Amino acid sequence: MEKLHIPVLLPEVIKSLSPRPDEKYLDLTAGYGGHAKSILDVTLNYKDSVLVDRDDFAIEHLKAKFPQTNIMHMDFYSAVLQLIECGKTFDIILADFGVSSPQLDLKDRGFSFKNEGPLDMRMDRRQKLTASDVVNKYSERELAEIFVKYGEEKAGRAKMLAREIVTHRPITTTRELADLIASKSKYSHTHPATKVFQAIRIVVNDELEEIEKTLPLLPKLLNKNGRLGLITFHSLEDRLVKDYFKEATSHGEESELTLKTKKPIVAEQQELVINPRARSAKLRVVVRN
Repeated sequence: MEKLHIPVLLPEVIKSLSPRPDEKYLDLTAGYGGHAKSILDVTLNYKDSVLVDRDDFAIEHLKAKFPQTNIMHMDFYSAVLQLIECGKTFDIILADFGVSSPQLDLKDRGFSFKNEGPLDMRMDRRQKLTASDVVNKYSERELAEIFVKYGEEKAGRAKMLAREIVTHRPITTTRELADLIASKSKYSHTHPATKVFQAIRIVVNDELEEIEKTLPLLPKLLNKNGRLGLITFHSLEDRLVKDYFKEATSHGEESELTLKTKKPIVAEQQELVINPRARSAKLRVVVRN
């Protein structure tokens, strides 16, 4: 599984978060432990560090890879609330908001339009809502609204695609949905279903709301001079992080945080050759005052 998942911006994460021996580390989206391994290899503080993920495949992998470390199987908002309640604090916090490579590549997870699989898209398979529920039960108006809001489709195209989906229901597989969208689209360099799949995935996993609720809580978990790094993969996520960091660092000496990255850090060309999925990744870092 490790070969299937390449952590994005790894050298940049290590450089900007500057881990040191004995520091406490919190990874809110630990996935398959790529970032965590490199940071824990430096801190060597396994017992005071915490790795969080809501994907059961990732949790099994993390438990085997980091047996001495506290592993939390839950969404990162719930984890943050629990850690605050327990009075925990950390020197380094990292969250990578992207979908992991195994989630995309395992066809039975239903995340990718490139593979034939069930319409699932759940990061946490314990939850009830699936992509099939959204595609087959949401009204035409609801579908059009989420395609605009979370997929950033133009209103006219969103309404057309919503109408086509409703007309052709039930739709049972990722390929079926992707082919339907492609049949109603002009040629483009990116797959015409990209934005619709993004919108459905965001709704299924409540992704943006979870980020928005979590951001203001993170300084409570940071020690003085602690570093917080957040990696985003599309403009909706990045806007939330950018706006929060701007607000939290704009109060002069009263600011809780100081911005460490004036501009987001992006992947070098060398990384893009090895890991094309890093092309949209942006890393922003702040320091606790």
